[in-house]
Amino acid sequence: MLGKKLVTAQKRGETRALCLGLGMVACSMMMYFFIGITIVPFYTKSVWTTETVCKLLKANIKDQEVLCSNSEGSEDEDIFPYPCLQVWVNLTASGQEVMLYQTEDTLERNPKCSYVPGKSENSKEVKARIETIASNFRKYQTFPCYYDPGGTQTNVILSRLYPPKGLLFAFLWPTLLFTGGCLIIVLVKISQYVSVLSAWQ
Repeated sequence: MLGKKLVTAQKRGETRALCLGLGMVACSMMMYFFIGITIVPFYTKSVWTTETVCKLLKANIKDQEVLCSNSEGSEDEDIFPYPCLQVWVNLTASGQEVMLYQTEDTLERNPKCSYVPGKSENSKEVKARIETIASNFRKYQTFPCYYDPGGTQTNVILSRLYPPKGLLFAFLWPTLLFTGGCLIIVLVKISQYVSVLSAWQ
């Protein structure tokens, strides 16, 4: 009687462990799919792939510009004024004078400005932040930046939205989840095989 209870408990534990492993594998597959349709296209689309050194030429804050969302059907809520910061640098790789943008997204949102703040109701904070960014550029005259080695884009960006390290880090967690799920499934199958072999003997 006790043996039957132990066997039943063992089977329940194996079933739960197997369901856990399959669930982990399924979750990792969903994470891979989500990363594949969101992060990977932005990474492959970016042409600013080569890092170099940029030397500051000038960082000026012009009069207020108006940012309008590029998405279709944008309403008045998507439009707000902010100071336009323009940063020009000397690209050491080619010696050209080019405009610097914060990220790839900055160029798409407003090609006239090097920095586009997020939507904020407090214009004073936005202005103070942009002035701080400009003073930091003037303080650090030389800094790393990214340019397009193919020459499609003549401008440069300060940082990539999804660098190679960030992409690897994004794939790290689903990989660990997938590996752990597969390991649990393999251990359950081994345990079942050993149990059947012991019963047969």
